[in-house]
Amino acid sequence: MTHTSFALRRIRRFRQDENGAITIFGLFLFAAIVLVGGLAIDMHNLMTARTQLQISADLTAHAALYRRDFETDPAKAKTQALALVQASMPKATYGDVIEAKDITFGKWDPSTEKFTPSANSRSAVHVYSTRLNSKSNPVSTFVLRVLGYVNYDMSVQSVFTTFRPTCFREGFVADDRIDVQSNNAYKNGFCIHSNDHVSLNNNNTFETGTVVSMPDIGDVDLPSSGWEKNEGLQAALRDGYYRLRLVNKLPYIIQGLKDRDPEYLPDFIDPLDTVKYLTLKNSDKLMMSDLTKDRVHVVGCGKNGTLTIDEPTAISDVVIVTDCVIKFGQALRIENSVIATTNTDAKSINSSSSFTLGKNDGCADGGGSVLMTLGSVSVASKIHVYGSQIIAKDDISFTANANGIEGASFIAGGEIDGTANGDMGFCGTGMTNIYEAEYFRMAY
Repeated sequence: MTHTSFALRRIRRFRQDENGAITIFGLFLFAAIVLVGGLAIDMHNLMTARTQLQISADLTAHAALYRRDFETDPAKAKTQALALVQASMPKATYGDVIEAKDITFGKWDPSTEKFTPSANSRSAVHVYSTRLNSKSNPVSTFVLRVLGYVNYDMSVQSVFTTFRPTCFREGFVADDRIDVQSNNAYKNGFCIHSNDHVSLNNNNTFETGTVVSMPDIGDVDLPSSGWEKNEGLQAALRDGYYRLRLVNKLPYIIQGLKDRDPEYLPDFIDPLDTVKYLTLKNSDKLMMSDLTKDRVHVVGCGKNGTLTIDEPTAISDVVIVTDCVIKFGQALRIENSVIATTNTDAKSINSSSSFTLGKNDGCADGGGSVLMTLGSVSVASKIHVYGSQIIAKDDISFTANANGIEGASFIAGGEIDGTANGDMGFCGTGMTNIYEAEYFRMAY
């Protein structure tokens, strides 16, 4: 056998030999897996970075709008919001993802989904959150750099806007239980909300359009026949929770009245008029003749630390601020006025029967009144409320025959306890000088 023939046979065997062929395929497969895995790492990294930026933008927008509700200077609200950015995405790690110039206050039009800058606005805010080459904080890549994408620019935005829940404008809202007993009628639009639960007896009626809400509607407290004997209740029930921001702002509002802060004064008070200070003798009662219309009054206590307000006609067109227990006389009417106390007593505002808050004007603008206390409110029978508001840091209670309630906002940091035979009407208009707190939601 010649050397040439032997070599040819070895070449033929090598050509036909399939041993180790899978190794080459495996090398290609390994390279593909590494490439796909690397791309997956890059995509995960980019998605994570975008999510971080979006959370940071949303957090900053919410914080800026929340602080804007308290700060007269928009720059202070921005500074406080930016402090949260440092906590969530520290500059040492991520660079300046959000700066003061990236936060813009303005107005949001939900119909056109358009944001319009307005430096002094409190109703909306727009925030950019970015990681850019120009800011030396881009998102770095792993495999994409092979294709020339070493760093990646990323930008997101967020718009938050304010809104005012209907329940706070007309209805009963409490952080704890609401107990409204029996034989009450609730008109279309009226709202009952508790952050704990609502307790009802029988023979209440809820017109279509009323709302009864609490965190879990399964917690509604009813007698065994409650579903059958509370007409419309089942359709009115909703799940929901609200933080009672207005109750938390009470100290600021009351101080704002004393300071004649235009943000908190009703529209019939001129903030340039000086405050009138009054101190009554022990046996004296505060009457309209002691007061000056369209003015803020700071009034001291009378007998036993109580300020008794009595008037055969009506207390009207005034603001009264005190630190006393306030007692309203028999059949007192309060119209177009704000009365507030920093007293924390269990009956820091209390009244005799037939008390009327607001003017019975068919839901017209003006005429409504507001009672505010850092304690509780207790009202005897036959309360009448027209386009008016009661805000208590603790509880609100009123007894039977609360007929003539037409346009009422009762907000309690504790409980609301209303007994039987009430007729709760809904205005939709005429709630001119009530106090409302802004709530915040993402618009874009």
